[in-house]
Amino acid sequence: MFSTFSDGDKPNLRTLLFVAFVLLSVSLISVLTITSLTSAFAFALAAPIAVIILIFVFRDPRLGFCLYLIYCFMLPGIMRNLGISSLGPGMEIILGVTWLSILVQRKEYHWENLSNDYMALILVWFIISVFQVVNPTDASIKGWLAEFRFTALNWIMIAPLAFVLFNRKKDLNRFFLAIFSLSLLASLYAIKQYLFGVSEMEQLWLNNGANFTHVIFGRLRMFSFFTDAGQFGASQAHMALMAIILSFGPFSRKIRFILVLLSAIFLIGMLISGTRGAFFTLMSGGMVWLLLTKNFKTLFIGTIMVVGFVVFLKYTSIGSSSYQIERLRTALDFNDLSFQARLENQKKLAELMEDLPFGGGLGVSGANGTLYNSSNPLASIPPDSYWVKIWVMYGVVGLVIWFSIICYIIGKCCGISWNLRDEKLRVKIIALTAGTVGLFVSSYGNEVMNSVPSCIVLYLSWSYVVLSPAMDGKKEDEYVSLKQKDK
Repeated sequence: MFSTFSDGDKPNLRTLLFVAFVLLSVSLISVLTITSLTSAFAFALAAPIAVIILIFVFRDPRLGFCLYLIYCFMLPGIMRNLGISSLGPGMEIILGVTWLSILVQRKEYHWENLSNDYMALILVWFIISVFQVVNPTDASIKGWLAEFRFTALNWIMIAPLAFVLFNRKKDLNRFFLAIFSLSLLASLYAIKQYLFGVSEMEQLWLNNGANFTHVIFGRLRMFSFFTDAGQFGASQAHMALMAIILSFGPFSRKIRFILVLLSAIFLIGMLISGTRGAFFTLMSGGMVWLLLTKNFKTLFIGTIMVVGFVVFLKYTSIGSSSYQIERLRTALDFNDLSFQARLENQKKLAELMEDLPFGGGLGVSGANGTLYNSSNPLASIPPDSYWVKIWVMYGVVGLVIWFSIICYIIGKCCGISWNLRDEKLRVKIIALTAGTVGLFVSSYGNEVMNSVPSCIVLYLSWSYVVLSPAMDGKKEDEYVSLKQKDK
């Protein structure tokens, strides 16, 4: 059985004081060696706060992950509004410290939960990504490292947390509460941008090149505090989908009303982002939900909603005066110039990829390609898709392996969702499963599932689905073990 935290097993005061002393010493040395007085002053102010946070994280690593989740949601907006571009590695630092705290208290947890096929597949992909460092195309090591962080490292560091640290029904509920709350904050900030305009620093960011993709026909696509409008819109569609599914669950009227309200706000956020790919997040995830529901009434109502939505966009001109609706309509127009340009880019990439079965290596495509491998012909052609990016970096061999891994995970999640007996748990797991399908499908149009915060939600969603059979029939605050489930 899992035990709860007990103060007697926590790192003792001497250990905590030693950690604080080391960190303060490093901070002091760093301040003395920083040439900029402003930077030194800022660092001196931040160091004591960091030490206090670290002490709390070492007492309870759950706090570390909570900080990490908030940091990842807010980071792009913070960097944009402060004009600082060097805060990205803070994600790995916070996550690394969280894992260090877990390892210090390793006897608290049942590590056998990590023995499952989902974690095995993550390890396979991690190893493949490591070996890409010796890709014969001789891509930049810095580019490999920058891309490796997101394609493999984050996955293998985030996914185990649900198995080791957050493996109760109560933790699953808190997970939904956290991502809905942070997404609601993002929605409200985007609505603020829509009604009152962007900040001075956000306008500067747009003027420096971002307006090329964020100002379409003179209309601004809202991006909230995400990296861009595409990420924001896909995330909002993902949250709306899950909230809609949960609103059909066996919960109280109050909770279902709140979920309906949240879904409406998230849909507004999706619309004002002008992200066409978000349409496929809703449609693909919605179809999975309908197939897994086992409820004729829900199936009937949901099918009418899906078909009606498609007919509304494809075969009517209702709402044509709204830029947001017209923008969404173009998602169903396969003659759209943007879509045709993507197809042309894929043809160009296909010619370059003919003799590269293992790809051009990590960091040769997308933003990292431009930054670290600008002389590589592959870097000059935008992938416009995470699926295409995987193909360019890992080759057709890597693409087949990656696609097979994702399809296996999704298939397993659907099977688990179908067989759960606890109706409340089941609707939550269906929401997570449908949401991950939506992110996967929409990643064909944008690099959604490889970017924070969507990748965090994706990886933990799959973890909770795999863990859910052990939760079936358990109490809200009872720690679960996959080994016990298998007995």
